[in-house]
Amino acid sequence: MIFVVIFYAGNILVGKALNDLPPFTIAFMRLFVAFIVLTPLGISSFWKNRLTFWNHKIPLLVMTLSGVTFFNTFIYGALQFTTATNVSVLESVIPVVTVLLSIFLLKEKLQGIQWIGIILSFLGAIWVVLDGKIFELASIAWNIGDAIMIGAIISWAIYSICVKRYMHLFPSFAALFVMTGVSVVVLLPIVGIEWVVTGVPAFSASSHMIGFLYLGIFPSFIALVFYNRAVDLLSASQASVFLNFLPVVTMLGAYLWLGETITVMQIIGTFIVITGVILTTQFRVNRGKVDKVESGLRESG
Repeated sequence: MIFVVIFYAGNILVGKALNDLPPFTIAFMRLFVAFIVLTPLGISSFWKNRLTFWNHKIPLLVMTLSGVTFFNTFIYGALQFTTATNVSVLESVIPVVTVLLSIFLLKEKLQGIQWIGIILSFLGAIWVVLDGKIFELASIAWNIGDAIMIGAIISWAIYSICVKRYMHLFPSFAALFVMTGVSVVVLLPIVGIEWVVTGVPAFSASSHMIGFLYLGIFPSFIALVFYNRAVDLLSASQASVFLNFLPVVTMLGAYLWLGETITVMQIIGTFIVITGVILTTQFRVNRGKVDKVESGLRESG
């Protein structure tokens, strides 16, 4: 999950750097690159398991539209109108929404210490973004871009729930191959309309193409493989809590590549996030060990 967070932090930074392009164009180009990369890796496995994909086409379509097609489209659309800071604040809400949906739909049960961890990681993420001025949250200048981010929050929460319930049915690379392919087909006519309305954008090989390569390979491909595996090993709610590292990693990226400064308050917020994530995830491991011991005692008795 740490690599997932790193790649998604890069997604925000690169997406902001490409915001001279319209949002559907960015989303389409990144997925087109991902589809090209995934074709030799997933097409054979897809053909062998084509009946499985057809028999579970509805959940596959939901995962495709929520997690691959429109999640990042919402983010790029939001970045056209709002700041990366506001996007980071709103992305911190994703784990909370995912936890609530996991409890309601997947019947996941969280212990008290895990709730404390979720709240700590959420507050820590907000603390990092606002540089410790957490009570100034209400004074942030919200705009239409922030409303667009609500779509991203809901999309990723739905995707996380579906991954936990259905992704194990499909071969990993084949699933991503199909989802990116479907997304390209869905976005193609929308991009056409976007170009009619806004005009065909002027692409720059030195900046735009390099950005598309990063977005298509790392957030769109490698990060999804890692995230899907993490949800399978942990749970939808526990894996999503790691997303509260996004503001932390984004802050580090801005420091390393954009020359921005890191304050003491942001360092404090980082430790709060780390503490919250540890409380949320480590407790399950310990609980699992206890369950195994108890099961062994029952069998020996």
